Amino acid sequence: MITITKSATADTRSCDPTKVTRDELLASSLQHIGDVVKALAFFQAKLTEAAGAHDYDKLTEIDWFHRNFQTGFKDTGWWDNHRKIHRHHLASEDGIPADVNLLDVLEWVADCVMAGMGRTGTVYDLVMPASVLQKALRNTVELLKAEVQVIG
Repeated sequence: MITITKSATADTRSCDPTKVTRDELLASSLQHIGDVVKALAFFQAKLTEAAGAHDYDKLTEIDWFHRNFQTGFKDTGWWDNHRKIHRHHLASEDGIPADVNLLDVLEWVADCVMAGMGRTGTVYDLVMPASVLQKALRNTVELLKAEVQVIG
């Protein structure tokens, strides 16, 4: 949970700016910057968590993965399961989780760029429907809002 303190003196939408002193504005601005640091630290922790779990079934299910790999993925059991258990296969409709978020988008970008550069030295064009990106944005807002508790 991210705890922040109510701050009504740093935004003209929430206060009468003619009644806010310079020192109050400075304190509110410092508080806001600190709150943004907390939010970004939350996202950073989520990205680190995603990085640690990235494609773990390539290790835990290496025999299944290898069998499907050897067929050139004509046998797709492992690949079909892989898209269900990982959130970042956003180029496949069945790989897009209902609560897709921008962290998933960043993992997808990292996955595709690192795989492409490491394997062939090129990256194919990454294409995502605008509706998926908008959904990811909305879901990321909701993810963060659910973590914030305002006190005071």
